[in-house]
Amino acid sequence: MKSKQHTVVDSPYGPLTLVATEGVLSGLYMAGQRHRPAEESFGERVAAAEGPFPEVARQLTAYFAGELTEFDLPVRMEGTEFQRSVWDQLVRIPYGSTWSYGELAARLGKPNASRAVGLANGKNPIGIIVPCHRVIGASGGMTGYGGGIERKVRLLAFEAGARPLQITASGTSSAKAAPASTA
Repeated sequence: MKSKQHTVVDSPYGPLTLVATEGVLSGLYMAGQRHRPAEESFGERVAAAEGPFPEVARQLTAYFAGELTEFDLPVRMEGTEFQRSVWDQLVRIPYGSTWSYGELAARLGKPNASRAVGLANGKNPIGIIVPCHRVIGASGGMTGYGGGIERKVRLLAFEAGARPLQITASGTSSAKAAPASTA
């Protein structure tokens, strides 16, 4: 059995659960995230100052402050070969840019696999750091996001330099995000 630990850090998008497997970041999950593993699979809870978590927390803090546009962290991505190939492409999407699912499929050499790319994207175990939020529908629409469409819109607006959205009590956005650019 692999040794796992986890911690929880605050963020502008709610608490983030960080998981490490054998001392390497293997998960970043948001509260209420779709495909979030069961809590008991995260291993022992430790302080954010332990294990690999201080550097992860430092880089996340810098990212949310607008001071970091590219993470430099070792990660352990566990999934199928196809899922890992999709996740490897996600880190190539430049900060402040978006790719469509079809564009991502084409970059993988599988132009007819946009649906499979979407499914793999949704199972990304390390949100934000492996930026699955940067993948959008072919028409530019905000399609599914495991952390919720509102978080996706806010993350893209943040990266595009727009004023962060204010979420009203009803859970709807009180302003529209600036259009995302495509690369």
